[in-house]
Order: sequence, then structure tokens, then C-alpha cells
Amino acid sequence: MTTTEPTPATDSPNQRPLWLAMVKAARPKQWSKSAFVLVGPLYGLSDLAEQGREFPGVVLTALLAALAFALASSACYIFNDLMDREADRHHPRKCRRPIASGEISTGLARIFGLALLIAGVVTFLLPSETGRLWLGVTIGLHVVNVFSYSLLWKHIAIADVMSLSLGFVLRVMGGCAAVGIEPTVWLLNVTFFLSMFLAFGKRLGERRTLAGVTVSGGSLAEEHRRVQGSYTDAMLQMSVVISAVTTLVVYAFYVQAKDAPVVVGFNLLWLTILPATFGLLRCILVLEHGLFDDPTELAYRDRSFQAAGLLFVLITVFVVLIGHPDGPVDGAVPDEQVQSPLDISDLSDD
Repeated sequence: MTTTEPTPATDSPNQRPLWLAMVKAARPKQWSKSAFVLVGPLYGLSDLAEQGREFPGVVLTALLAALAFALASSACYIFNDLMDREADRHHPRKCRRPIASGEISTGLARIFGLALLIAGVVTFLLPSETGRLWLGVTIGLHVVNVFSYSLLWKHIAIADVMSLSLGFVLRVMGGCAAVGIEPTVWLLNVTFFLSMFLAFGKRLGERRTLAGVTVSGGSLAEEHRRVQGSYTDAMLQMSVVISAVTTLVVYAFYVQAKDAPVVVGFNLLWLTILPATFGLLRCILVLEHGLFDDPTELAYRDRSFQAAGLLFVLITVFVVLIGHPDGPVDGAVPDEQVQSPLDISDLSDD
């Protein structure tokens, strides 16, 4: 094991065009997380159609909600990178971020972040008045959660992971609020534990990719992220496995409880458990080998994971759109049965 002193990234403002550096700073690849905004509307699509809602209108509203979350998240990334720019310069990958490398000045970054935040606000005002208020509330809570994470929670073990997971839950709630349906406890539980898996996986991935490199006073992983000093490899491995198993078990119970078309004696939605299991276990395998420091990277860099994700989506869409049951979809409850898209107290028995 060698001991090295990290060298800050050299400022290189002419490395690429400024506009391209700004696009990279907004992290458009992370916009894939806004897919969680579409989960509730997808599972509630058949019920919305039965209420007389037009398919194009529902889809457009859901996409605008996803875009609003994406823009707000990009603004948060900008401000987070501003606060973390010194620490990012010691990371082998993050040192190339436009703000950490000096491609974008701190003044321009602040203006750009504010512009993205305003764009997100304008976007969430576009959907119908029915879901506009609660969509705005969930986006506002998401922004508050991100900033509180950057200032406080990211330095506290376990709390950092729970804060990250809450961001995904808020995305799901925002998508449901936008189209006027209510998320069930099943949907929120699956989202929360899946997000816990992703967050713990990111912590483990960082330790794997930075393993074997130390700096004065500790490992490079701890130098980059202080909370890593509170974690151990064994604890993170256990947490990743537990959260993955919990996600699969909760999702399996959801499938079992769901009234879906029966073909040759079984629930068609059960088929989605196969690619879901493969995808989660594939993610653990890749993280253990230290190939990625963030599980979300698999969504656009690992072919096997992409194939599993695509198969999961195709089966789900087929079951929901082609063979949906006559009763309400268990992933969401029509808003005519509830008073607020965010009130889940009546669903505690689901």
C-alpha cells in the first residue's frame, strides 16, 4: 500500500467550451433519477383513464413534473459542488467536475444555479392547478432536503443515507401529486428501501474505488467524504445486502397483494421480480469489484444492468396498460378517494 498526497486538479478553463462545461456541471446524467417521478403516474394510469383523464394530458403533466425535479436537482448540484469544490479536487473522478477544476468560476456557477432553480419553479407552474400546489411543496421539500444534506446530514452516518433516500421518496410523491393520485405505503416503502440500497452502495463503491490509497491522517475515502470515517467495509457490505433483500421482499409482497391478470395460473406482474433480482445482485457484484463508485452509473454504463432494467419496464408497462385489472391499481389510489395527494394515513392497512 502506497502513501500519496493528493494533488488538486489544475485549473483548465479552456479544456472545453464554457457552455459544455455548464451542461456538465448540471449533471444531466443524474436526470435519470427523475424517472422516479413517473412511477406513480404509470401504476395509476389505468385508473386515471377510467376517471376520464386523457392519456396525453396525464403523460405531459408527469413529464413536466419530472423536468421540474430535474432542473431543481441540477440547481442543487451546482450549489453542492460550490461547497464541496475543495474536497472534490482530491477525488480521482470528481476533480474533473467543472467547478472543482476551475472551468466555471464560482460567480458564474452561482448565477447558473439560480437560473436553473428559477426554471424549475416556472416548469412546476405549468401543470394543471389540481396538482400544482402539492407538486410545488414536494419540490420545495426536496430542495430543503438537499441543502440540509449538504450542510449537515452528509456528515452524520446513517442520517446521510436516509436523507438521500428521502429525496427519491419525494420524487415519487411529487409525480403522484402532479397527476392527482395518492401513493400507497407499498410504493413508498419500495422506493425508500431501494434508495437506501443505492445510497449505501454509493458509500461502498467509494471505498472500493479509493481502496489502497492513503493520505496523511487516513484513507483517501475519508479525506474525500468525512462520514466515511464512521463506516466500515463490513458494515456497508451488510447494509447493502440488507437493503437489497428488503427491497425485493417488500416488492414481492406488493406483487402478491396486487390484483393482476392471471395467465396459466399466476400473476403476470411476478415476472418483474426476475429482472429486479438480477439487477440488484448485478449492482452488488459490480460494486464489490470497485468498477463504479455510484450504482446509478450502471444505468448508462453497464449493459447487463440496462437489459434488466429495460425488461422490468417493458413487463410492467405491458401489465399496467394492456392487462390492468378492473379495480384500482395498488400502486396508486384515485384522488377522488382522498383529500390530499400527500395524506397516506388512510393506507396504513395496505
